Formats: sequence, structure tokens, C-alpha cells
Amino acid sequence: MERRGEAIDEEQGLIGRRPGSGAAGVAEVTPVRRTWPTVDGPHGLSEDESHAYARSYFYWGFALLPFLWAVNCCYFWPVLRKSHPSPRVRPYVMRSAIGFTIFAVVLATWSLTFIIGGERLFGPIWNDLVMYNLADKLGLTGWT
Repeated sequence: MERRGEAIDEEQGLIGRRPGSGAAGVAEVTPVRRTWPTVDGPHGLSEDESHAYARSYFYWGFALLPFLWAVNCCYFWPVLRKSHPSPRVRPYVMRSAIGFTIFAVVLATWSLTFIIGGERLFGPIWNDLVMYNLADKLGLTGWT
């Protein structure tokens, strides 16, 4: 891929002039490592688009869609692990990581409470809390 006389090596993330492409007597430009804020490299988003996406994923995560926080962390993994300096995107990605971690801990605690505790923990109200006997309660099974 070339852009305005510069070669972009997509595999190594190098940008600069190709060796031997300079005119006689002109100093060669050495390739400089370039990083991208998203995991899809040069095919990803620009810095402004990245900021908009990270912000929208973060705020939509509060709308009972916390798995968008996980998507935000995965998509902006270079920003999360500090290989891309992006001061506008990083706060949203870090907050998404914290939010998803809290959500995962709460979900795991809630599910383990029901799995491990069961009828011993909740007593006779346990039969009203569980859903696996809903068909029996409503008479939807043929073997009552």
C-alpha cells in the first residue's frame, strides 16, 4: 500500500520511503514505526473515529449492555496495553475495562450464589425463585 510517495508495510507497521526511492544526492528517509489505536492496524479507524467509537461503546455499556465494554477493550487492545499513546481514547477504554470487570464479578457472584446455595441458602422460597420448574407450575408438561 502506498500513500503520497510513502510505502506502508502493513505487516510490520512501518511507514516511510522505500529504500532506493530517493533521488541522487538526496538523503533517504528511514521507516518509522507507526502504531494504530485499534487491533485491525492500518485498516482500522483514525484517531478521531477511535475516540468517537470508544466513547459510544463506553456509554452504551451503561444501557444494560456491559458486554460492549468487553468489545471496547478487545477492539482497542493496543490502547489498553499502552502500545499506542492515545490520551483521548485511553480513559474510555480503561473505564470500560473496569466496568466490565465489576460486571463480571457481580454476575459470577450472583450465579455462584444460586448454584452453590440453592435450597439450603434460600429455604422454602427457593421453589419460587428458580425457573426450571416453571413448566410444572403452569401445567405445561404432560406428565403431571
